Amino acid sequence: MTLGDPRGIGPEVVAKAIRHLREQSDDTEFILLGPDELDPGLGTYESVGRFDGSQHSAGLLSALAVERAVQLALAGTVAGIVTGPIHKPALRSAGFMEPGHTEMLQRLTDVSDVGMLMVAEETRLGPPLRVLLATTHVPLRDVPDLLNTDLLVSQAMLLSSSLESDWNLARPRIALCALNPHASDDGLFGDEENLVFRPAIDALCRAGIEVEGPIPADTVFSRTLNGEYDAVIAPYHDVGMAPFKTIAFGVGVNVTLGLPFVRTSPDHGTAFDIVGTGRADPSSMQAALRMASRLASRRLLKPSKRFDTPAARI
Repeated sequence: MTLGDPRGIGPEVVAKAIRHLREQSDDTEFILLGPDELDPGLGTYESVGRFDGSQHSAGLLSALAVERAVQLALAGTVAGIVTGPIHKPALRSAGFMEPGHTEMLQRLTDVSDVGMLMVAEETRLGPPLRVLLATTHVPLRDVPDLLNTDLLVSQAMLLSSSLESDWNLARPRIALCALNPHASDDGLFGDEENLVFRPAIDALCRAGIEVEGPIPADTVFSRTLNGEYDAVIAPYHDVGMAPFKTIAFGVGVNVTLGLPFVRTSPDHGTAFDIVGTGRADPSSMQAALRMASRLASRRLLKPSKRFDTPAARI
């Protein structure tokens, strides 16, 4: 477990989540990674350096903890990683160009495809919701250029494989959320649905992936919560995150697909404004811990897989 930005609520919610799991008689073993000063005294702790109070130091220590966690996972010392929230401007000030954990983990593991899957096995409306973001932390104006047929195909295949192996869904049903209003209404509001989505759906159907779409964003999440689909692929960040956090904030978990180990994180950020107030809610971190433990245990019980993933040189 990485504590995240030392100025944020990560260290607090990590400590609370571990205590909660131990109260439930959970036998998961932890290695905590963070600055010298933040050892919560909850077991094995490995320091990645001293925090000097600056934004540069916060970003550097956050990144070093992630790098060390990846080393431990690739070496087989740990079966999974749970990451505390980081501050993207701090990462940038420390010289790390990735916009977030997902992209950093892809670089460190040298895998070709990763997926950012938001999961809430229970929501405020009851049924589960799983949303994969086809594009992640990019400006909205860049989305149409980044969203192409190959991307949709690779993300859908990655999602389908993960739902089969990690969620035991024999034939996952995936919905592709449209980019344009009303899925463009036959080209009235854009041509991506015809030029990008339709070829992707045809290719996926030929590959045996159960996928439907493009389905308008104003109905696809309701239909998913009604049980028509097991997961949604959203074309850009906010069209997926807005409904997800509306009905699952505090219980949602971010799962990185495509890595040779399990990685989860809570669905919130550093929350600098409530640090030290006692208001930080550990529920999402608890959910991230439980999911990481469950997924890692499930993988350990299955025959080993071969991953074309060279160890990162970090």
